[in-house]
Amino acid sequence: MKTVVIGMSGGVDSSVAAIKLLEQGYNVIGLFMRNWDASINNDILGNPTLNNEICPQEQDYNDALKVCEKLHIPLHRIDFVKEYWDYVFTYFLDELKKGRTPNPDIMCNKYIKFDMFIKEAKKLGADYIATGHYARIKDGKLLRGIDANKDQTYFLSQVTKKQFENVLFPIGDMEKKQVRDLSEKYGLITAKKKDSTGICFIGERNFTNFLKNYLPNQPGDVIDIDTNSKVGEHIGLMHYTIGQRRGLNIGGNANRLFVVGKDLKKNILYVSFKEDNEYLLSDSCLVEDINWLGDKKIDKCSAKFRYRQADNDVELEWLDNGNVLVKYPQKVKAVTPGQACCFYLNEVCLGGGIIKEVKKDGSKLWYL
Repeated sequence: MKTVVIGMSGGVDSSVAAIKLLEQGYNVIGLFMRNWDASINNDILGNPTLNNEICPQEQDYNDALKVCEKLHIPLHRIDFVKEYWDYVFTYFLDELKKGRTPNPDIMCNKYIKFDMFIKEAKKLGADYIATGHYARIKDGKLLRGIDANKDQTYFLSQVTKKQFENVLFPIGDMEKKQVRDLSEKYGLITAKKKDSTGICFIGERNFTNFLKNYLPNQPGDVIDIDTNSKVGEHIGLMHYTIGQRRGLNIGGNANRLFVVGKDLKKNILYVSFKEDNEYLLSDSCLVEDINWLGDKKIDKCSAKFRYRQADNDVELEWLDNGNVLVKYPQKVKAVTPGQACCFYLNEVCLGGGIIKEVKKDGSKLWYL
């Protein structure tokens, strides 16, 4: 009997993934990862847990433990707090300092879930490792999850071919409703548990309050890019991303504004009142840190420039330094430095890279 070590997060997806593995006849072992010291969130924010209420991370562990007990599988626990800080959180802060919009979940998959986790799983005798991601692997290729609304291949685009060896995604061919239904059938405590959202190490905390403990706010002017006039003040460029409309908190007509650019040297946030304005459109971008999962390099495919985005037809120009110039003459809105660019050929995820520069008509956009 083959042994599978599955990452148990305390959520419904990993719970049902464990069920599917048991139904397929595997010897299943659960492993819970502690990636962040939740007490830091309480201490630095002045928000101690009230009335001895358990912190969310410990609640997740307890839920995972109850699921494993229900399914009669062992659960181990591993601490990756230092590794997460070194490889994910430090990267996150460095990118913000550059005025970019990083995606720490992508780096967590690359360095923690499909690296540190695999090494620990092998110590437990794993023939395979598994997670509750909505993705599939077939004939060595990474495929989108069947549920288009939950597909998570975008977040797996920096994981290498080698890391995907002996990896199972048990719920990749399931719809979310099927996952919920199966968890209820087994009477799991996670059956109706709300999906986690946002950045994992912040949880339900206020992002602005959390971040200022690591990167002090540097307020500056908000400039209407069309009139070159000041329309307010921002609390720090790191708190804004290209295309953002909500949560600007700069007063006045903020609900009508779109973030269109940043000037780090002058500490200026550029906005526009135009809903379909030219500043948010680009026709190419330079992508670095390419992780290519395809059999061979191709020059035409589709791409996503952020998670909740439809596919865009693109042309790829492979550069001598390993970077890729991604061209989309139809123009795409709010392509943002620091975000991942994920490539697809129909259902196959070809990997991806990190957006370095955004261009239009062959020139880098000055306000980015």
